[in-house]
Amino acid sequence: MKMQLEQQILDNMVKDPRNWKGMFYYNKKDPRLMVKKYDPLRGWTFNFASPYSFITLGAIIVITIVSILLAR
Repeated sequence: MKMQLEQQILDNMVKDPRNWKGMFYYNKKDPRLMVKKYDPLRGWTFNFASPYSFITLGAIIVITIVSILLAR
């Protein structure tokens, strides 16, 4: 029951327009790295209040660049 209540609170955080900066989700109270977008049919996004989101994005960019350079 408690876990279901916590999930509901987290889902309500995503639906709150104050936690969205344009198309970016930014909520320091939300511990998740990735969340469903405001419209769940559009996929997932990073919680840019988490420092791990920038580390993850940086890793994705580095892996992409390295794989392109190695494919030549």
